[in-house]
Amino acid sequence: MTLHIGIAGCSAEGAALCYRTICLEGQALLGRNVHPEVSMHTPSLSDYVDCLESDDIAGIGDLMLQSAIKLADIGADFVICPDNTVHQAFDGMIERSPVPWLHIGEVVAAEAARQNFSRLALTGTSWLVNSDVYPSKLAVHGLDFARPDQDECREIDRIIMEELTHGVFKPEAIAYFQKTITRMGQAGCDAVILGCTEIPLIMDDGNSSLPTLDSTRLLARAALLRATSDAG
Repeated sequence: MTLHIGIAGCSAEGAALCYRTICLEGQALLGRNVHPEVSMHTPSLSDYVDCLESDDIAGIGDLMLQSAIKLADIGADFVICPDNTVHQAFDGMIERSPVPWLHIGEVVAAEAARQNFSRLALTGTSWLVNSDVYPSKLAVHGLDFARPDQDECREIDRIIMEELTHGVFKPEAIAYFQKTITRMGQAGCDAVILGCTEIPLIMDDGNSSLPTLDSTRLLARAALLRATSDAG
């Protein structure tokens, strides 16, 4: 008996990658063509962006909660959100949720500790990088981190919001991430958190100078393990 996974989607590309990972990698655990039941609810991305631009953290939490309620109503046993940025509202939302959630930052931090990394380069939207989503979770494991500088933050944010979330993947974007990750490695980081669910669509261990922590796939795999822990 596997659990029913609910996905609270935000941006389409990241949610799609998370969904595909669960469905395709589920076969390795359960057998050919087999994966847990998965349901997704996705409000308009503009609803989230409006809240982010007005610093309305409570509004973000309400959107996440609406997804959780709808997913619970159709049978989801727990929920994940493949969007790092909106986890700023997680703590204010979780006590109201009708079902439990996995926290993307906790999943990534645990994997970083498992691999014995010590100082993580944090990449993502400016909203994410300047928030406490990752610092608080990394601190639990005694892990240090570094943020990109202001110019890097602005350009990474532009690439994410103007290109990646719209399915636009340019060689120039890859080159910019490579340059930033290399600089942060030279400054003492030993791995990089791909802290936007679209970044893994252009960056991975094959083209990054630092080992990557793919937040999207790590969250999907954590959901798979939770859903199948009692299966068999």
